[in-house]
This record gives sequence, structure tokens and C-alpha cells, in this order.
Amino acid sequence: MHIRILPIRILPIRSHFRCAIAAAALLALASPVSAADTYPSGKITIIVAFAPGGVADTLARFIAQGVGERLHQSVVVENRGGAGGNIAAAAVAHAAPDGYTLLVTTTALAINETLRDTKQFSARDLTTVAITASSPEALVTSPSNPANSLTDLIKAAQTKPINFGSAGVGSGSHIEAEYFFKVLAKIGATHIPFQGGAPAMNATLGNQIDVWATTLGGGAAAQIAAGKLKGLAIAGEKRAGVVPNVPTFAEQGFPNYAAASWVGVFAPAKTDAKIVATLNTAINETIKSADIQEKLTKIGFDPIFGTPAQADAMFKAEVEKWGTMVKAVGLTIK
Repeated sequence: MHIRILPIRILPIRSHFRCAIAAAALLALASPVSAADTYPSGKITIIVAFAPGGVADTLARFIAQGVGERLHQSVVVENRGGAGGNIAAAAVAHAAPDGYTLLVTTTALAINETLRDTKQFSARDLTTVAITASSPEALVTSPSNPANSLTDLIKAAQTKPINFGSAGVGSGSHIEAEYFFKVLAKIGATHIPFQGGAPAMNATLGNQIDVWATTLGGGAAAQIAAGKLKGLAIAGEKRAGVVPNVPTFAEQGFPNYAAASWVGVFAPAKTDAKIVATLNTAINETIKSADIQEKLTKIGFDPIFGTPAQADAMFKAEVEKWGTMVKAVGLTIK
């Protein structure tokens, strides 16, 4: 029996390299594409923390339309009001961090971090995508009120008790006014909460309350411009173009005092940075459009643009600032 031994062919080293390169190329082609690279590939839902018709809802619908057009996907708006914005915030905080569930809320998110003892989430459970617009807090009164300045108002309060209304206990306007009266002006003023800004405005127009604590963007700007209400002060770093005759708190002896209500967009924590950047760019482009800027300016809001990092830095600063005011006035909501 003869055994035939076949010759063994040894491939050149170059051939081994070629095979390895080909295998690596095939492996790369087979690797799955990151979800962030294909984002968005489906419907995006924006959950608004307040009822339809308010500023947050209005901005959310501007953003939904602009983002949808720029990212070529359907963007729907869903309102989930309640608990000062916490119901919507908790829903988004607990959603999948995939960029398909977003939160549109206001300064309430920063305030609630200190104000509310019991909530089912923390600000750390959310990622700041963009802060889109802000409006300074203001103190407004009826034209028939003899007070024409903060000095006049303080003097009046020293001889006769005054009251002020706002859109509810724990709102930014309530805390801002409480802080001004109690800590800065050191006078007593009774807070009268209303179920929203419209009832408070009507009470001011009807001389049922002495002062209305609100934001320019909460309906006050139009009423002041029309001469139906009188602006005593705005808590801005400079006067507002929409009501240039209303001085700031700083101009009236209260320097470095500024407070504003803003509208921001947030995603669940751990959302991929590429997705956050994609959304931020689309939102900025929307807010930068001439049409949106004109609409915002007319109602007393200043458009805001910036990177996710800049928006997050602003949000963290707001949490700290409002936390200081909440603690100073001794307010807590269970």
C-alpha cells in the first residue's frame, strides 16, 4: 500500500495580510449602525408640562413644527399638566433615553427642585437640550393705583397693608414677588393666588388686587402697551423693548436683581450626545427664524440660542438662584 503525500502550499505573507484586511472590511460592514447615527427614524413626542394655550404650549408647537420640518419626521405635542409641571417632567425623566420623548417646560422645573419635597424624579434625571426664550418677571398695577414706582409702592405698604396676586402658589412670579417684598423691600404684602394668569390679570384690571406679579410674556406686555395696566418694574438686566417705559428693579435701587420665566426643552438623562446635538441644532434654527422671533418679541419674550452645554449651564444656575429665593421666603410644597 502506497501513501501519497500531497505537497503543502504555503501562502505568501502578503496573501495573509490581504485576507485579514478583507475579513476586517466584511466585519465592519456587518457591524450594526448606531441609533444616534440614524436619528430620528420615527415619530417624536413632545410632552408639555402645562395646559394648552399657555406660553409653554405655544412654544412647544412652534418647536414641534420647526423640528419636524428640519428633521423630516412627525413631531406631536401632548399636554400633561399638573403638580406644577412635575407630572410631565416625571414622565420624560422615566422615558427611554432615545430622543423620541421630550419635555417642554418652564422655570418651574428649576424652582421645583427646591420647592417640592415629594417628587418622583430629580433634575439630574433630565438632560438639557435647549433653553429657547425668556421673559422678565414684573410687578404690574392698575392705572388708578397712585403708586408709579417701587418707591411709591413701598411707602404705601408702610402705612396701609397691600396685597399681590399671581398665577398660583409656588409659581415663579409668586416666589419672585414674595422675595422682593419680604427680603429686599422688607415690607409686608399678602399673596392672593389665582388659578392662572388670566384671572389674576382680570382682578388687576378690576382693582380687586393692588399688584399683579407676573411675567411680561404672561399677557402683561400687551396690557401695559395698551395703557390698560401700569408697569412698576421688570426684573430684567435691561428694559424691555416691548414696554420701554417700564424701569428695571436695578434702576429703582435694587441692583443685581433679575428673575425671568423661560421655556426649555429637556430629554431623559443618558440620551446620546449626538441626538441632543441634533435636536439642539433644529431647535435653534427654529427659534432663529424671523417669524418666530417676531412673535416672541411681541409678547415680551427674548429668544435664546446656545449649545447644549450653554443651556445646561444656564439651567443649573437657575436651579441655584431659585433655590436661594425659595429658601429665603421659607416656602415648601409637599
